[in-house]
Amino acid sequence: MSLSSDLAAKCMLSRLIEILVPSSRIARIGGFGKTVAMPTPSPWSEAADALTQALSLTTPPIAITFSQSAPDGIAPFDAPMPEPTADGRTGRVPAGCVFWTKALDRTFSTVAADHGNCSVGSLTHGFATLDEVAGHSDVAALVESGWVTMDMVPDIPVIADRPEVVTYGPLAETPLDPDVVMIRVNATQLMVLSDALPGLRVGGKPQCHIVAVAKQEREVAVSVGCMLSRTRTAMPKTEMTCAIPASRLHDVVRQIQATAATDAIVASYAAEDARRFIAR
Repeated sequence: MSLSSDLAAKCMLSRLIEILVPSSRIARIGGFGKTVAMPTPSPWSEAADALTQALSLTTPPIAITFSQSAPDGIAPFDAPMPEPTADGRTGRVPAGCVFWTKALDRTFSTVAADHGNCSVGSLTHGFATLDEVAGHSDVAALVESGWVTMDMVPDIPVIADRPEVVTYGPLAETPLDPDVVMIRVNATQLMVLSDALPGLRVGGKPQCHIVAVAKQEREVAVSVGCMLSRTRTAMPKTEMTCAIPASRLHDVVRQIQATAATDAIVASYAAEDARRFIAR
């Protein structure tokens, strides 16, 4: 084969690859237009992008995965534990909800002891039973303040099967198939969710109960927050949390996209109509 024929063949091959492989998944290397296919994005990465764009999220979605053994290749959360309280409470963080903020930029695994400083979170995540935490000092403080009463506690949603490990991390980077996807939303984003998901379950304290609702009952659930969690996580006053069953994420995103598209049409109409009053 002559040099010109060889060049023509390589150019033709390059053009064929460009047609067959989306431009976002090819990289040009060296001369003669040589191309190689890039790794295909994971379904969870694509889902994270779609969810972020549909709701205009400013905080990345996180993945929460419950398992009975430590996942391979994922480092445990290893912050030091402070000295325990008189009743034995301590943990890697003040409460399990703090792991939501730690998971924004890295993936890690946790065990029951890591969550142990917050009896409420240990209860909702299935790490402890009501009988095991009822005598703890943090529960006593909450009851004495009037924040909760003991007759309310049995109605708090909890994970039924005690997990050995809970793994947290950015949804876009998760190496595992998660059980729950957690997002932080503002009032406008909650408006879109409420329209997209009629009958959306919205509650309050404790904030972490929505994780159990999403995993155990396979419902999308929103919490307006609770003072216990807001203080410990320093979550902005303008934000709330939403837990989505990962198995339903595709359908939920599709419903959000449809609602957001309709809202964009309405917003355009309302803005145009309002100009009549500005021009007076």
